[in-house]
Amino acid sequence: MLRIVSLALVTAVIVGAPGKAAADPQVDRGKYLVTIMGCNDCHTPGGQFDPDMTRMLSGPDLGFGIPGLGVFVPRNLTPDMETGLGGWTTDQIVTAVTTGVRPDGRVLALWMPWKTLSQLTRADATAIAAYLKSIPAVKHPIPGPFGPDEKPTVPVLTIIPPDAYASMPKPPPPK
Repeated sequence: MLRIVSLALVTAVIVGAPGKAAADPQVDRGKYLVTIMGCNDCHTPGGQFDPDMTRMLSGPDLGFGIPGLGVFVPRNLTPDMETGLGGWTTDQIVTAVTTGVRPDGRVLALWMPWKTLSQLTRADATAIAAYLKSIPAVKHPIPGPFGPDEKPTVPVLTIIPPDAYASMPKPPPPK
């Protein structure tokens, strides 16, 4: 009997505890890359201010405005079938991240750093896709993009050209 218990214990240690999935190194690598690249800053509600990690990577509640171009709201990156990347293949995610082109042919917003991300190895880009497919799906419809003549439905962070910024009124001096 002792021999059977010892064999079961050794098998559990080698194979892993029952009911506990083995870690996936590719998903772990993708999580690491998404974390150090700051994807949550733009793609999580509350992003840079007070991120709501219960809705991690499901898209923010604000947009980025570029005068003359419009307002763009970063997309839901969770695997939700209706509002996220759930219908995208791994290759479509890799292509969007590394070339800036979505499966529907639209080009990603200007500040999405796909030019920098184009330097990722295929293995790293695939790891990012594997991680995005592994996180919980969050249903969070994202409005927009909004053209320059459309009224956005979210608060907007505006990117202002240098001359326009320099001509803005100065704040009052501190009291």
